[in-house]
Amino acid sequence: MARFLMCPPTYYGVMYQINPWMAQGQPVDKDLASKQWQDLHDTLASIPGVQVELIEPQEGLPDMVFTANAGVVKGDLFIPSNFRHPERQGESEFFEKWFREHGYRVEVLPKGLFFEGAGDLLKIGDTWFGGYYFRSDPQALAVVSQLMEEAVLPLRLKDERFYHLDTCLCRLKDSALYYPGAFDDYSLRLLRNRFPDAVEVTEEEAVRFACNTVVIDDMFVLHRPSDRLSATLAERGIKCVPVDMSEFIKAGGSSKCLTLRLD
Repeated sequence: MARFLMCPPTYYGVMYQINPWMAQGQPVDKDLASKQWQDLHDTLASIPGVQVELIEPQEGLPDMVFTANAGVVKGDLFIPSNFRHPERQGESEFFEKWFREHGYRVEVLPKGLFFEGAGDLLKIGDTWFGGYYFRSDPQALAVVSQLMEEAVLPLRLKDERFYHLDTCLCRLKDSALYYPGAFDDYSLRLLRNRFPDAVEVTEEEAVRFACNTVVIDDMFVLHRPSDRLSATLAERGIKCVPVDMSEFIKAGGSSKCLTLRLD
């Protein structure tokens, strides 16, 4: 069973600017955002073997809806995020409380080490990759690696539009889907050597959050994939399930950002 944690968008909105997507003059249509979130929730919940759990939203924390940034889960271990920006730091206590109440073992990182959860940590095959620079620190990834008892390969991000790893890298079976322009030269060589058969998305596809995808077996749930990408993924045996995430892209997130994988 695939299990996901989501947070209703009751208090969601672009209330501040901590990434380039949060440009002023783009007010969120709250009714449309609520519909888009519900459509994503219902799409996931309708897939056989998928369970969606909810955490209660909190007033004054508009980005709590992006549960992928809450922390990272491995088995019964939950490592909560140390958010870099003060605007998001209030989320941590509510996520920690939820996981403790649901029987998880919570390991808190030392203060001053910034780490933003599954937004900057993902597993492809048997390898964990950690994104760093804009939000997470390489030193934090090293501590997370020790707590998880897993090796983590660090990847340096260089384009501020793709400030979390899950905005520019996605698992594609035992290979990867990624946007080359998001990574420094060393990290890009690492990805190309590790995944010679990967799918590289274009900048146009990347800014439509093609890599910010919920992956369930051979299914990709993502925002409006291009015809090229849909055809390319179909050749790999991947079915694309399009969802409209336009109101959440205004804050710099899409379908993957709105979910935290629990299993």
